[in-house]
Amino acid sequence: MKVTWDNQEKLPTIEVRNVRRGEDGRNETEEMYLFSSDQDVSGKVEVILPANTRKLEHNGIKVELIGQLEHVQDRGNHQILVSTQYELAPPGVMTKDTCYSFEFKAKEPQKDFESYNGTNVKLRYFVRVRILRSYGTVSKEFEFGVQKATAAPEVNNPLKMEVGIEDCLHIEFEYDKSKYFLTDVINGKISFVLVRIKIKHMELQILKRETAGSGADVCNESEVVTKFEIMDGAPIKGEIIPIRVFLEPYQLTPTFAPANAKFSVKYFLNLVLIDEEERRYFKQQEIIIWRKDLKRAQSATDSSLFFSLARS
Repeated sequence: MKVTWDNQEKLPTIEVRNVRRGEDGRNETEEMYLFSSDQDVSGKVEVILPANTRKLEHNGIKVELIGQLEHVQDRGNHQILVSTQYELAPPGVMTKDTCYSFEFKAKEPQKDFESYNGTNVKLRYFVRVRILRSYGTVSKEFEFGVQKATAAPEVNNPLKMEVGIEDCLHIEFEYDKSKYFLTDVINGKISFVLVRIKIKHMELQILKRETAGSGADVCNESEVVTKFEIMDGAPIKGEIIPIRVFLEPYQLTPTFAPANAKFSVKYFLNLVLIDEEERRYFKQQEIIIWRKDLKRAQSATDSSLFFSLARS
């Protein structure tokens, strides 16, 4: 079986990491076509008879659109988020290769969540074609990606925090807002109000925290997306250090916190201080990441678009 999407040449594509590994031991990647959450999923499936087969008797041909959550630690127990199907052909006999058209409207079913390919969890969408036979069903899946743009947050207050050790250290840091789109810029400043310990190093990290499962089976995975050296040397009282971080170079995703799905993806700004005795002080604050724009199809004059279920 082979699927061709409608207007396939105009669809953007993404490269996603596969679970299987190549001969060199690295994770393989595969290219898939990308749809927006409010876009119809339609195309044609070609059912090709096997070589030396003159006819194929079947009990009907069905097409399904499925969105499901897969946990690496529990492969046999998928959580179905979206599922709909209909019949492409009634029971009969195929005597030659046959092409069938299919179409799933954007709102039936609704694709509420973006595709996600994480460390312990994967949210994937695919069209499955099944040929029903009395002696066994033949099926094949054709995966596609989904992105969902959202409106700018109505409320986006500045982010203010303090790091302190009584009578020893008081640091205030402020960021211009708490919610950022995927290619946004984080602007802020750090103010040293009181410094009575010898700090030798300070850095700002962007942390990604993926949580999958629930209860005793919950699995947390934290990743340092990137880190920036803010200071190397001892600060003085009253010193102010500006911060400017560009998010575009990093493979971020929107923040995920589905109410009915057993996983979440959150991002944090993590300030790390190290004193001369190698003691480390931390202060974390969650930030919200959202998608402003959808990825566009690559044109002949633009070869700079590369993987990210996250870039916008």
